[in-house]
Amino acid sequence: MSLDAAADRVISLDELAKHNKDGDLWIAVDGHVLDCTKFAKLHPGGKQALLDVAGKDATMEFYALHRSEVIEKYLPRLKIGVLSEARKPPPSKVDASGLPLAPPYCSIPAFQPGWKSPYYNETHHELRRGVRDFIDKELRPIAIQMDTDGIEPKSDLVKKCGDAGILAARLGPGPHLKGRKIPGDVAWDKFDYFHELVLSEEFCRLGCPGFGDGLAGGLTIGLPPVAMFASEAVKRAIIPPVLNGDKRICLAISDAYAGSDAAGITAVATRTPCGGFFEVTGTKKWITGGCGADYFCTAVRTGPKPGAGGVSLLLIERTEGVTTKAMSTRYGKAAGTAFVTFDKARVPVGNLLGEENKGFKCIMFNFNHERWVMCCTMVGYCRVLLEESMRWSTLRKAFGKPLLAQPVIRERLAAMTAETEACHAWVETLTYQMCNMDPRKQHQLLGGPIALCKARCSRAMASVANNAAQVFGGRAITKTGMGSVVERVSNYVKFGAILGGSEEILDDLAMRQAAKEMAIHARL
Repeated sequence: MSLDAAADRVISLDELAKHNKDGDLWIAVDGHVLDCTKFAKLHPGGKQALLDVAGKDATMEFYALHRSEVIEKYLPRLKIGVLSEARKPPPSKVDASGLPLAPPYCSIPAFQPGWKSPYYNETHHELRRGVRDFIDKELRPIAIQMDTDGIEPKSDLVKKCGDAGILAARLGPGPHLKGRKIPGDVAWDKFDYFHELVLSEEFCRLGCPGFGDGLAGGLTIGLPPVAMFASEAVKRAIIPPVLNGDKRICLAISDAYAGSDAAGITAVATRTPCGGFFEVTGTKKWITGGCGADYFCTAVRTGPKPGAGGVSLLLIERTEGVTTKAMSTRYGKAAGTAFVTFDKARVPVGNLLGEENKGFKCIMFNFNHERWVMCCTMVGYCRVLLEESMRWSTLRKAFGKPLLAQPVIRERLAAMTAETEACHAWVETLTYQMCNMDPRKQHQLLGGPIALCKARCSRAMASVANNAAQVFGGRAITKTGMGSVVERVSNYVKFGAILGGSEEILDDLAMRQAAKEMAIHARL
């Protein structure tokens, strides 16, 4: 029976109750009547789970075990009618963007009905609606399975993101947006870092960190140095195909032996006798998006000086002498995390980003944006975890009442909310400065605060993830079912704490920068 025909057939509770045994088994969920007679023997939870609710409205039992996407998956095959006594759902509520209203504290405060903000205007709502629509239509139907299976997003999917303007928007504001489509039809010269923040939150709503990073994580951190420091010829050759989704790029800074010590780079680039090329030998590790990358924005040692003084930044194309090997990480292989080997790879001197032996400044300049993106991402995932916990605490019953009625659960939700809102407020403050401060001033003044904020956001996410796991219990450590989003997102916690500079390194960086200013005039 087609869904249209099933929608026209009305079935009463009395009729439903007659189909309550093995060989003749109907159930109702959310007003949909499903014929599970043949499906019973295929049910992952076993036939008995369906027999226990045969002939009944099993809505509460269903949502105690399954997420809403499960019913959406099986409706086309199993629906035979609608329940006449089904309770009508309450009218849908929308937020300031006209999108379905999230529970309190589960989206950016400015988008909650009645809230005001100096940071957002109608263009931010337009972008949010456009990105939400694209993600729900093009990414959500496949993201969870690809993330679970560890499948890196294919080229055609990256191309779709390029055509929709998603990739260009993820690079942030700038002239690269001119003439390009932007989700929500936002004018390129109106696009600011708050638009990018909104975009990050929408991607977090997928609840698939590995998939999200595999789709555009490499571009977000790998293309900005090219846009900022490459020659005009290199920019023209590289930026358009990457933003179109025809090519992919990643950032390759970390050596296996250096980690957070970016000045301890060991990969070496030496000039060839003709002087027109660098020959690169060395390895890079934990490179997000490296498996599918066509270009590697790479930190190499070009000078005799130890430490930062001999480091340069090179754009290396995947060619002879460049190989990648997939790395299995906590959040799976969908991110395309790679171990990269350069074996006498030849790179044109024109691919130098910035000046030779002065690449460390370029790396540090890029770190501000990279770390800010991670702040946005971690706060976004905090909201995802909070929303999952809020919804589950109203649905799940224990000791005869919903979890939300338990004071200990409300205390955990309160702690999650406070962590999330505090970090988001700090991120918005920094975002405002980025929108209104000269880029070179940003490098001077925002390096320490962004580093400190990134460390704080990663600690907040760890706390929020821990509380979410306690709210969900055993479901939070199960890859499928009601706690699957919490399980997937929690796997990102340590990525936020380590990538882009570990918490300890960033705390120290922020205080060392503060000490330089304080030492001049500090008095008691």
